[in-house]
Amino acid sequence: MTQAWQRGTALVVGASQGIGLGFVRHLLASDRFDCLFATYRQPETATGLLALQTDPRLQCLPLEATEEGEIAQLAAKIQGQGRGLDLVINCVGVLHQGDLQPEKSLRQIDADQLLRYFQINSIPAILLAKHLQPLLKQEGRTVFANLSAKIGSIEDNRIGGWYGYRASKAALNMLLKTAAIEYSRKNPHTIIVALHPGTTDTRLSEPFQRNVPPEKLFAVDRTVAQLLTIIAGLTEADTGAFFSWDGSRLPW
Repeated sequence: MTQAWQRGTALVVGASQGIGLGFVRHLLASDRFDCLFATYRQPETATGLLALQTDPRLQCLPLEATEEGEIAQLAAKIQGQGRGLDLVINCVGVLHQGDLQPEKSLRQIDADQLLRYFQINSIPAILLAKHLQPLLKQEGRTVFANLSAKIGSIEDNRIGGWYGYRASKAALNMLLKTAAIEYSRKNPHTIIVALHPGTTDTRLSEPFQRNVPPEKLFAVDRTVAQLLTIIAGLTEADTGAFFSWDGSRLPW
C-alpha cells in the first residue's frame, strides 16, 4: 500500500466471504489502516468475518447493498464517526444463486432473472458512488475499486452465453466510467476503477471450475494480493479504467 494511506480508513463492501473477506484479512494484516469498515448481508453467512472483530480496528456493519436507504445509512454512520474514506473496495456480485443460473441460450432468458443480475451486479456500485462521494477525502489520493469481470467486456465476448451476468457487468463498467468523469470534476483525487480478479476459488466460481486449468484458478489470497498491488500503483490518470488481475488494461 502507498504510504499516503498510513493510518487511513478503508471500507470493504460485500466482505462476508470469498474475495471480500480476503481483502479484510489482508488489510488487517497491514499497518496502513487504523480503521476498517466491512459490510455483510446476513450474520449466518459471515461468521468468518464477524470472528475478526477481536481486532479493534474492524467494524462490521450489516448492509443490503441493493437498498439505497441502507447505503445512505451506512454513509451516515461512517460520517457520524468523523471518518473520511481513503479506500473503498466493492465486492458485491452474483453469478448463481438458487434458481438464478447463467443462461446458455436465448431459450433460458427470463426477465425477472435479468433484473436480478442488474440489481446485484450493477446498481449497488453506483449507489455507493453516490452516497460515499462526500466521505472520500478531498486531500491526497483515494480509491474506489469495484470487482467486475472480464466477461463483461463487449469487445472480448467471443463465445456468447451468460447473458445476464455479461450484461450486468458491462453495465457496471459503464456506470463506473461515467461516475469517474463526474468525480474527476468534484473529487479529482479519487480514482474509480473496475477490476477483473481472474477465476478465483470461491463459491461463486465453484460450479464452473471444471474446465479451468489449475494454473488459472487462483487462491483467494493470491487474487487479493494481486488486486492490492494494482490498487497501490494507481494514479489519477487511471480513473475510469478497467484492469485485469495482472495489471493489464481490458477493452470495454
